[in-house]
Amino acid sequence: MIELLKRKKGSCTTILVGKKATIDGSTMIARNEDGAGPLNPQRFVVVNPSEQPTHYQAKLSKVEMDLPANPMRYTSTPDANPVAGIWAAAGINSDNVAMTATETITSNARILGIDPLVDDGLGEEDFTTIVLPYIHSAREGVERLGALLEKYGTYELNAMAFSDKDEVWYFESIAGHHWAAIKIPDDAYVVAPNRFNIDDYNFQSPDALYAKDLPDLIDTYHLNPDTEGVNLRHIFGSATIKDTRYNNPRAWYGQKFFNPEFDTLPIDQDLPFICRTDKKISVEDLKFVLSSHYQNTPYDPYGTGTESEKKQFRPIGINRNQELHILQIRNDVPAEIAGIHWLAFGPNTFNAVVPFYANVTDTPASFRDTTTESDPTKVYWLNNVLALLGDSNFGLYEDQENLFEEHTVAACRHLQIAADKAYQDQNDGQAYLGSINQQMADEYVKNANKLLGQMLALGEPQMKLQFTLND
Repeated sequence: MIELLKRKKGSCTTILVGKKATIDGSTMIARNEDGAGPLNPQRFVVVNPSEQPTHYQAKLSKVEMDLPANPMRYTSTPDANPVAGIWAAAGINSDNVAMTATETITSNARILGIDPLVDDGLGEEDFTTIVLPYIHSAREGVERLGALLEKYGTYELNAMAFSDKDEVWYFESIAGHHWAAIKIPDDAYVVAPNRFNIDDYNFQSPDALYAKDLPDLIDTYHLNPDTEGVNLRHIFGSATIKDTRYNNPRAWYGQKFFNPEFDTLPIDQDLPFICRTDKKISVEDLKFVLSSHYQNTPYDPYGTGTESEKKQFRPIGINRNQELHILQIRNDVPAEIAGIHWLAFGPNTFNAVVPFYANVTDTPASFRDTTTESDPTKVYWLNNVLALLGDSNFGLYEDQENLFEEHTVAACRHLQIAADKAYQDQNDGQAYLGSINQQMADEYVKNANKLLGQMLALGEPQMKLQFTLND
C-alpha cells in the first residue's frame, strides 16, 4: 500500500517561462498535477503561519524534523484525503516566492547503483510543506531543498521549480542524495515531461547550483558518455522506448506550439531543454498546452487518425489531470498584488483557470471544501462531471467548452483589472482581495453550470434510449 501511495502522482507536465519571454514581464511556473488514477480530490487553501506545523512527520516514510520558526503564509493545493499526507503540490508565499513540486522524473541503473534511493527519505508528499514557508527567493528555495535532500535522501526521483519576480529555477533530484538545478534564462521557456530534463550544464556558471560532490562523482565513476561537454540528461537520465511514447511527445507538442519551425519528431530523445521563441507567452498559451491532446495531428484521441495513431502517444491533457496551476509573479503592480495563483481542477479539456490573488488568508469554499465523495457543488467534482460528459462526444461539445473558457477567463481578468486599480484605496487589502477571489469563484461556478446545461441540451437528443411517436 505504501509503495502504491508513493507513486500515485507519477505523470505531471511542467512549463516554465522567464520574465523576458512572457507577454507582461511576469515570471510563470506551471504544472499539471496528474494522478495514477482519474480521481484524487484536490483542495485550494491558504496555510496561515499559525496553521503551519512546528514539527513535521511524514506519513509515507519515517522522516521527521523540527521546522524553522516564523513560517510565512502560503497558498497550497493539498489532497482532500490526508491519509497519505499533505501533498501540498504548489503555492505562493507571502514574500511572492512560488514553488511547484513535483514532476516525477527518470534515472538509470548507473547512478542508482552508486547512490541508491532511500526508503525512509523525503518524497513529493513533503517538499512544499517543508520548503515554501521558509524561503525568500527562488534561489533560496533551491538551496534549502538541496540541503534537505542531501541530509535526508529521497525514495523517488522528482523535479521541482521555484520562481520570484526576477528568476525561475528548475531543480532535479539525482538518485538518493544528489541534485542539480539551473536558472532558466529570462528570455526562455521550458516544457518538461516525466523524464530527466536538464541537458547541457556548466558547473562553473553562476546560474547552476548542485550537490557539492556532483562533479567529482561523475569523474570518479566514469558516468559521462559524451566525449565533450556535460549533458546531465545523458549522464543521469533515460532514453528508453517508454520515453518515446510517454514523455518525449509531450515536450515535442509543447515546443511545436511555441516554435512551429522546429524540425523535430515526437520520438526524438534529444529534444532541447531550454527553448526560445519570438512570440511573447501568455497564461492562455500555457493553459492551451497543458490541456492539449495533439490537436491537428494524427495522434489526437479525438481526431481522425487511425485507432493505432490515436493511442500512440500520451497526451498532456488527460483524464488523470487533478489540478493545473500557473504561478505568476507580476512585475508591473505593487508587491501586495503581484502573486497570482491561477488554478483549475479536473481534466483540462473541460475546465478553465481562475486568477486567484495569493495575498489572502482564506479561499472560496467551492474551491476549498472539496469532499472525498462526489459533490457537484464543489468545483473539483463539477469539473470532473463536465469532463466525463464532454469526453463522450468531444466534437459535439467542443465549441461550448471553448466559449465557456474564453468567457470565464475574460470575466475574471475584468475583475482582476478593476481590483488592481482599486487595491490601494482599500482599508483592508487582504479582505478586499479575498472578496475578489470569491467573485471569481462565483463566476466560475455560474459559467460551469451554464456549460453543463448546454451540454445536456445538446447531448440528450443523441441518447440511444429514445422512442418518439413518429418512429
